[in-house]
Amino acid sequence: MAKKKQMRHKSGLKAHRQSLKHAIHNAGLKKSVRLAVRAVMDAAKSQDIKGLSDLTGKAAAALDKAAQSGTIHWKTAARKKSRLAASVNKLTAAAAK
Repeated sequence: MAKKKQMRHKSGLKAHRQSLKHAIHNAGLKKSVRLAVRAVMDAAKSQDIKGLSDLTGKAAAALDKAAQSGTIHWKTAARKKSRLAASVNKLTAAAAK
């Protein structure tokens, strides 16, 4: 019996197109999260206490946005925010002494 050439399903092609778009969107969100967290850590290392709280808020907002859209898990966002806040508090306490 001869094999038939299989057709691709339209829904499968569309799902693939969507997955590529979602991957680009998710990569952008993850990049913004990384940049925001790195800005906080750089400010902490340079002892910029005044801008630190503002940058920490922006980083937390970026993590929340990524979690809200499903790019990262909400517990991952919460864990990263907690660790970021703990490290910022530790550095500011050391700088206050």
